[in-house]
Amino acid sequence: MAKITRIKASDPGRKKDDAPKKVLKSSEQAKDTKVGLDSAKPEKPAKEAKIAAKSTKDAKSTEKKPFILVRPFVYLGRYIRNSWREIRQVRWPSRKATWKLVLAIFVYTGIFIAIIMLLDALFTWLFGLIIG
Repeated sequence: MAKITRIKASDPGRKKDDAPKKVLKSSEQAKDTKVGLDSAKPEKPAKEAKIAAKSTKDAKSTEKKPFILVRPFVYLGRYIRNSWREIRQVRWPSRKATWKLVLAIFVYTGIFIAIIMLLDALFTWLFGLIIG
């Protein structure tokens, strides 16, 4: 099995000259040798993003608002739909991990109960000495 070395971008041991070289296919090499890698024009994804943002903004402004008596039901439906989408994206813990977390909660709760009971007994004894 081959050993895989992962280098992070912020790795202090890595030099700028050690940057990985781009591997090109033969057709890409032909294009890049004529034009050069540095002179290649970057694509324009920002322009496409602006166009998409404008189209969603236009769609929202032209969206017809529902009748006032129906609005609460429409908004409730949207809320439930969006909540369901968010719940589907959650990565739920396994049964084993859940039980470990429940056990940790019980242990910490027991520790804090013991600390509070000891403090209560201490203060009761101190106030008994002061008052009595």
